Amino acid sequence: MDKQGRTDCPALPPGWKKEEVIRKSGLSAGKSDVYYFSPSGKKFRSKPQLARYLGNAVDLSCFDFRTGKMMPSKLQKNKQRLRNESLHPNKGKPDLNTALPIRQTASIFKQPVTKVTNHPDNKVRSDPQRLADQPRQLFWEKRLRGLSASDVGQEILRAMELPRGLQALGPVPDDVTLLSAVASALHVGSVPVTGQLSSAAEKNPAVWLNSSQPLCRAFVVTDDDIRKQEERVRRVRKKLEEALLAGDPAGSRLGGLGRGQRSPSVHFLGGGG
Repeated sequence: MDKQGRTDCPALPPGWKKEEVIRKSGLSAGKSDVYYFSPSGKKFRSKPQLARYLGNAVDLSCFDFRTGKMMPSKLQKNKQRLRNESLHPNKGKPDLNTALPIRQTASIFKQPVTKVTNHPDNKVRSDPQRLADQPRQLFWEKRLRGLSASDVGQEILRAMELPRGLQALGPVPDDVTLLSAVASALHVGSVPVTGQLSSAAEKNPAVWLNSSQPLCRAFVVTDDDIRKQEERVRRVRKKLEEALLAGDPAGSRLGGLGRGQRSPSVHFLGGGG
């Protein structure tokens, strides 16, 4: 570092010196550091250190540490701030927390404060359904396009075949994307999956789309569809039982499922096989 020498600081009491050191290397080369030295030779690197040492002997509120001078503009701003605080002592940030405070008494248990009001029927109205429902991006199912599952050997699993009753609607490109959208609606949604019931959604899905339902035409699951699905599950479970009893790998005896396919679930997604 290049020292420019110590100079007197007229803003501080007699005997105080100011020193500016220019950095010669590193990323901050060319910048300078300012230090102050007391008459006894003690070094100060910042304004807070200087204020703690001098205490109330010197008012450093308008003292500029880098230049070593008193700045009248800072003094004027401080006076204006103090004047505003004296005129508005209660002015501050509004407290938007409506929770009752805790009684500040010596007790091992938290004792709530009793709220007394002149209007006991004055209640804050809130719609919990509105707060619970989060906005959804239009046609968010398009982000599921191109996604596929794979096994431990990094081989892509064959996708399930959708029932004939499930038909894509709008910008959904293929059955694989529709399958992912229906699975997401079953696991995440809290309403029954019925598809888009409004016929206007086929003409202009961007306007009449029901965001809580997947992008598929409305479908109805009949009792016959449920019986067919249950029978299919029963047959697959029977094959799995026979394979386990015979001691063979499960995949070698379940020829009806195909490589990488899981056994069908009893949850039926739509009409048809």
